[in-house]
Amino acid sequence: MERLSRPRFTDFDFWLLGATILLTLIGVAMIYSATACITGEPLDLSSPSLRQAIYLVVGLVGMFVLAFIDYRVYNALRWPIWIFTLGILAIVSVIGQITHGAQRWIDLRIFLFQPSELSKLLLILVVAKYMADHEQEMTHWRALAISLVFVALPLVLVYLQPDLGTAIVIGTTWGVMALAAGMKWRDVLIIAAIGAVAAPLIWANLRPYQQERILTFLDPARDPLGAGYNVTQARIAIGSGGLNGLGFCSGTQSQLRFLRIRQTDFIFSVIGEELGFVGSLFVIALIAFILFRIIRAAMMARTPFGKLIAVGVTAMILIQSYVNLGMNLGLMPVTGIPLPFVSSGGSSLISLLAAEGVVQSILMHQRGLELAGSGKNYE
Repeated sequence: MERLSRPRFTDFDFWLLGATILLTLIGVAMIYSATACITGEPLDLSSPSLRQAIYLVVGLVGMFVLAFIDYRVYNALRWPIWIFTLGILAIVSVIGQITHGAQRWIDLRIFLFQPSELSKLLLILVVAKYMADHEQEMTHWRALAISLVFVALPLVLVYLQPDLGTAIVIGTTWGVMALAAGMKWRDVLIIAAIGAVAAPLIWANLRPYQQERILTFLDPARDPLGAGYNVTQARIAIGSGGLNGLGFCSGTQSQLRFLRIRQTDFIFSVIGEELGFVGSLFVIALIAFILFRIIRAAMMARTPFGKLIAVGVTAMILIQSYVNLGMNLGLMPVTGIPLPFVSSGGSSLISLLAAEGVVQSILMHQRGLELAGSGKNYE
């Protein structure tokens, strides 16, 4: 049985924590601007911005708890975690609440829980464990295929909700982790070729609204008042912000409600309109800094398991950020992926903070591994 080490709070990454809190507080402020400024609604438990602030507090508590738990305890929990992930995703299809034609949420009374958000972190733990145990075999197809099976079943359940965006994030995160574990670029090209050949079949099985989103991305003018409306308004909002923005609670597209789903999918457009290019660049810089600190954790990890967890968390945040920013700028199809730490949503924010807690655990327990490797008693 692997001996677990005591956490060292001096190794806690306060830079990562500070950047995360600052980015989330910017998100809370912009959610308030997008939902309450023009109406003057009081801050109560129904207010999206106040709820987001509460989710931040809950998520930070969870993050600190997970930071002090030695991340290696998940070594022995791979199968329970995977079965639990399948279970919560399957439950959604039975008792999940249907909103906007998608069955993705479980009503916990306190808030709507979206299992697919938590499943991203859980699958990172499961896949990281398998890849770390088969580090020397990840250059072979058999090991790659088995690691993909761990992801494929949950991915199908997520896709059927339907949630194509999260399914893409899960699949792409697996790909990045496989590369970090030793997958050859030759295999990447083979997988890409298989995907290209299967593209017509994939297209035929997409839902009509998903096909319409892709067609609108390729030709935004095909349906400017329908499928292309949100993207058009998002680009207008960002462009009208100029260098310094129109000011907090002063955006025309957001305050006059021309921009829809402002507090979630298109929160970056609100930032671009009200805080301008400078504010937008600052938000992007914060995301980049968070990614840099998590990559640093991956480089400092003393076990393959820890390294792959940090790589998976990095990939998850990077992919979500890239897709969300891209769809706000009209560079990616609309997929409903939130902007990490900024968009409104309790499941997303709490899951992301939990992921950072595991990353902090990797940093806080590395000293014990160093001492163990040198033969010293670190208990």
